[in-house]
Amino acid sequence: MVHVGQSTESQRNLVHGIETLTWGFPEKKPEYEHVTPQFAVLATGASPRVQLPVWLQDTATLYLFQVRGGFYEGTSWHWPDEEAEQRLKYPQRFGIEPLAKLDHVPLGPTGPLTEAGSDAIRRSGTDRGMGKIVQMPAQRLLDLAGIPFATDQPDDVPLDRSPGFTAEQVESKNKPQRRRRGAGYISDPKKRKRIEEYAEDLAIAHYEAQGWTVEKLGKPYDLHCTRGTEERHVEVKGTTGAATSVELTINEVLHARNKDNTVDLYVVSDIKIDTTTDDYLPSGGTLTHYTDWEPAEEDLRPRKYEYRLPRPTV
Repeated sequence: MVHVGQSTESQRNLVHGIETLTWGFPEKKPEYEHVTPQFAVLATGASPRVQLPVWLQDTATLYLFQVRGGFYEGTSWHWPDEEAEQRLKYPQRFGIEPLAKLDHVPLGPTGPLTEAGSDAIRRSGTDRGMGKIVQMPAQRLLDLAGIPFATDQPDDVPLDRSPGFTAEQVESKNKPQRRRRGAGYISDPKKRKRIEEYAEDLAIAHYEAQGWTVEKLGKPYDLHCTRGTEERHVEVKGTTGAATSVELTINEVLHARNKDNTVDLYVVSDIKIDTTTDDYLPSGGTLTHYTDWEPAEEDLRPRKYEYRLPRPTV
């Protein structure tokens, strides 16, 4: 449970966290040890510096996420204020997958939160936004969002049946005016290109070390690998954030689902980029490798639609 303040810096970090599917805290708390949260609630709009009875009479906007991958120690400058100050401010990180935005949610007994869960948000707000671990059923939150959920399969929240939300839906008088371009989008073209090139270089080195001959294509997939009579097509993705989700084109999905193709997905997360150098020097990174990859429907969420116009009436 996390409280996000209304300052411009806090709201900018909220927007960036939603865009890049990553959240983080300034330090590692003892309660984070050996725990892997299933869900995260980021709450904003209510002042936490009140007594609990007053807090329970208020409402807040809740951003509901599924947590992906658990806590890890980040090494890259990721948030805007980290980039500006050239230092690591939020090293304790985890991946977040947007499930639903819930507006004007009562923080008291008429709402979906337990009192302990609601108070955890309040306490987070008085502790620099540090996340508070709480045992609380997620069912009422998921029901409120209209998301089907099997309690015996907590990792299987279907993305294709959850509403999701984008950074453009963050509503605050202090919200920075930025346009969303897709999951994990980075606004600096030079930085984005260096991340892509670095991830590709790591993937090429990985496959060549296993005896593959690698050809860079770009489209309809990134790398064409051959080894004797074997052939693999590789999609490569890179990010400075967590390994939560990646953006795929419809052609990339169709290509990976084609039974005639053997496709791997190679993801490099937590890439560090030194933007103080002319070349934006990349380093580090955590590798996640999916062989014989085929994206399942429940793991995909549409970002765009092709709309067929109705026939004009005479």
